[in-house]
Amino acid sequence: MSKVISQAEYMSAFAGEKRAKAFEHALDIRKFEIDLYWKRATYFWTFIGATLAGYAAVFVASGTFPKTDLLVILSCLGLVFSFAWFCVNRGSKHWQENWENHVDMLEDETIGPLYKTVLTRPDSACVSEYVADIITGPSPLSVSKINQIISLYVTGLWGFLLYKALPPFSCAAPVKWEYVGLVAFALASCIAFLTLGRTYGGSYRLVAKQRKAKELRESG
Repeated sequence: MSKVISQAEYMSAFAGEKRAKAFEHALDIRKFEIDLYWKRATYFWTFIGATLAGYAAVFVASGTFPKTDLLVILSCLGLVFSFAWFCVNRGSKHWQENWENHVDMLEDETIGPLYKTVLTRPDSACVSEYVADIITGPSPLSVSKINQIISLYVTGLWGFLLYKALPPFSCAAPVKWEYVGLVAFALASCIAFLTLGRTYGGSYRLVAKQRKAKELRESG
């Protein structure tokens, strides 16, 4: 199992020349995590957008094909992808903060408290400046948190679309087991993201295997 270490133990693990190298690696991996974050967001937006477009096309289409079946399938697909996007956002944020925390811990003796020092505008002196600052000025909002909220909103939207796609509930109506199976599988997948999708934090022993190449026979 992983153990909690003190700040002194942490700093001693990166003593001497290792501290500057660890700081550089933490910065590089932080940039890499941010880059991966937006690549993952693009990946999920593509799938979710395509699924939503398919849902809209089926919803407005006319014909004798099983519209309800397709709407339920697309809704379940959109729900799973949206919730997966929400979970991936949280996972990406976890690792991004991990490396940001490493930078915060290692920067003082390397470059000084640069990343921990925030420079902001002075407070507005009058009402007009305050209003202008609200409209056009900066704000300490977290882009990743907003993205997480959007992914949660989209997940709720797909839940609503799934509810609208399902036939009206009635005790007298026969059970559509295919719909029950699709919805149950979608919910089970979402639960699996939260349980089985967690990063393993325990200790384990590695097993190394190496194969040998046979020597070539000499001809003649």
